[in-house]
Amino acid sequence: MSAFPFTIHASQGQARTGVLKTPRGDIPTPIFMPVGTAATVKALTLDMVRQSHAKIILGNTYHLMLRPGPERVKRLGGLHKFMGWDGPILTDSGGFQVMSLSKISKVKEDAVTFASHIDGSKHVLSPERSIGIQADLLGSDIVMQLDECVSWPAEEKRAQEALQLSARWGLRSKQAFGTRDSQVLFGIQQGSTFEHLRRESTDRLMEIGFDGYAIGGLAVGEGHRAMCDTLDFCAPLLPWDKPRYLMGVGKPIDLLEGVARGVDMFDCVLPTRSGRHGQVWTWDGPINMKNARFAEDDAPLDATSDCPASRDYSKAYLHHLVRAEEILGQVLLSWHNIAFFQALMIRMREAIAAGTFDKLRAELLSRWTRDVT
Repeated sequence: MSAFPFTIHASQGQARTGVLKTPRGDIPTPIFMPVGTAATVKALTLDMVRQSHAKIILGNTYHLMLRPGPERVKRLGGLHKFMGWDGPILTDSGGFQVMSLSKISKVKEDAVTFASHIDGSKHVLSPERSIGIQADLLGSDIVMQLDECVSWPAEEKRAQEALQLSARWGLRSKQAFGTRDSQVLFGIQQGSTFEHLRRESTDRLMEIGFDGYAIGGLAVGEGHRAMCDTLDFCAPLLPWDKPRYLMGVGKPIDLLEGVARGVDMFDCVLPTRSGRHGQVWTWDGPINMKNARFAEDDAPLDATSDCPASRDYSKAYLHHLVRAEEILGQVLLSWHNIAFFQALMIRMREAIAAGTFDKLRAELLSRWTRDVT
């Protein structure tokens, strides 16, 4: 029995909508989680994040381990108090950095050894240390097992080795986590784009038993269509009655297609990263605010939005801010993007509940499928 009850209220095909109940508030699903890597959603105050309708944010174990350090965060009252967020927090385990920082990390059975990208200092991250940082020092609500994520393309043998190590680490993570009343632990499915490996990974995770299950090893270069093809078989392998979390995804079209395949939770740095570089996401697709065609466009990004950044500033003004490299431009575009991603999730939840998700999906795909690979 999970400490966080998960109830599915409606479904249409594989798509479903429901609620994950936590002591810090209900999380409606499907949900997008803004990424607060270093205890901040980049460029935004938490009031902006709250106003965007975000219900849960994500923190990064690796980065917080390096600075300010999890022991310091603990002394200062835990991550929620430290950053001023009273809603739920999910922390990743540091496993993604095993892949993305492979040149400065070394993986062994016992643990991963990192050389800090900041000052070169050595750090050891074991499954037990990862759980201790997340659950006991940072105090996150949803804790992730330590896993090994392989880059793409991955040879079958390499993908199998990684999923088997991840399963062994999953068991150690579960043992270190134990049973808790106010926190939950998610396992992570691996196996690259190989169906039989995804099945093997799922079987091993379910033998251990987790409160929720994440799909790892996607959005690592395989492209949108290959991701969707993999989700077609790997998402239904996971228990229907547990939350399913697709890690590190993605663009709006990825969220739409992930929901259509039964995914409940998403996170990605894309909304704020795009915003800092002048790109905004809209119901008609992405646009680049550096483009000269916006120089005298006095219309807002979205007059119907309840986000001030989307509603109260003209494209001409936003274009000016971006071209002048004003910090406010990065703030407003990031805010708009976070709000747009939340608005998309709200529309999908409402459509699933109303039985009109297929219609919404077809409408949005007709606008968003240009240049998809």
